[in-house]
Amino acid sequence: MKAQGPRFQQPFKRQYRQPWRDTLHEVIFEADTPAGRLFDILLIVTILASVAAVMLDSVKSISTVHGELLYTLEWIFTILFSIEYLLRFVSVDRPMAYATSFYGTIDLLAILPTYISLVLPGAQYFMVIRVLRVLRIFRVLKLVPYLGAANQLSQALKASRRKIAVFVFCVLVLVSLCGSLMYMIEGENNGFTSIPRSVYWAIVTLTTVGYGDISPQTPVGQALAAMIMILGYGIIAVPTGIVTAELTQMGKPISTQSCPSCSAEGHDVDARHCKFCGAHL
Repeated sequence: MKAQGPRFQQPFKRQYRQPWRDTLHEVIFEADTPAGRLFDILLIVTILASVAAVMLDSVKSISTVHGELLYTLEWIFTILFSIEYLLRFVSVDRPMAYATSFYGTIDLLAILPTYISLVLPGAQYFMVIRVLRVLRIFRVLKLVPYLGAANQLSQALKASRRKIAVFVFCVLVLVSLCGSLMYMIEGENNGFTSIPRSVYWAIVTLTTVGYGDISPQTPVGQALAAMIMILGYGIIAVPTGIVTAELTQMGKPISTQSCPSCSAEGHDVDARHCKFCGAHL
């Protein structure tokens, strides 16, 4: 019987691309060329200017005098970002892969509020989400270590999600028990009017926030509160240790190259094919 070897993803057979699409992709998605770097810098400046216009429009004294100008600028920025979004669609072989990616989602959310404001007045203020597009500055300034660190942190959080879920469940059980116990000890006369309110106090105390709006008055309640406070310092360190353990297993450098097919980033510096769709880089 023939042994089966490891299964590898079949590389995506890249379809014929017109030269202008390759050039468009290089300018819009890449930051290694002078044209691509200039495009990203102009894009970031435009994003910051559009966010500033939205913030200024929320100031009544400014919007009263310059409201029409800010409204015009808002639509100019939205049209520019809409054109850019469509060009990104055209320049990749798999537009839906780009649309469902992190940057693709942010790019779409950056232009939707203005169009929604035609139906729901006031929705345009959600355009401040455009500031998230400034994350592209990591590619422009070639801050690869920072981009790699963000990618590693994301992978570590994803790898430890089950452990963190178990930890959160244990914490919820603990605060429920402590809150119920404190409700029986203190009672309504000392501000613990219900179990949910007592659980709220336990959460505030366990996380060492300590608002002070509710506090135990009896010696037994104060002793229980002291135990919860001390326990809180140890519990806070648990999720940090879980994520740190995952981070120690990572550390491979990545490049800033974007896939011409699905627009995915985060490839190894020596990668020849996209690790998400198999297309040739």
